[in-house]
Amino acid sequence: MAEHEQASLHCLVFGRVQGVGFRFFVQDRARELGLVGWVRNRPDGRSVEVYAEGPRSALEQLRHALHSGPPGAWVERVECTWGEATGAQRAFEIRRT
Repeated sequence: MAEHEQASLHCLVFGRVQGVGFRFFVQDRARELGLVGWVRNRPDGRSVEVYAEGPRSALEQLRHALHSGPPGAWVERVECTWGEATGAQRAFEIRRT
């Protein structure tokens, strides 16, 4: 896959990632990288779900950032899968559900 080819990245981030500004951190980083998609807390109270689309090189940078998160976060593990971009996303948003 070429560096600038459009792709999608779907990740689950586990650890102390709720209540520490993790979603805002992800949104800010994704927007800086020019990505579209969404981030949300999962109902288990200990994980965050991220879906992003854009150039693979930018998605790699976001994936790397998910391993650290903002101050106060503790990331236990990150599970990601790659896919094809759908083009359905127009911005990067925080979802409430």
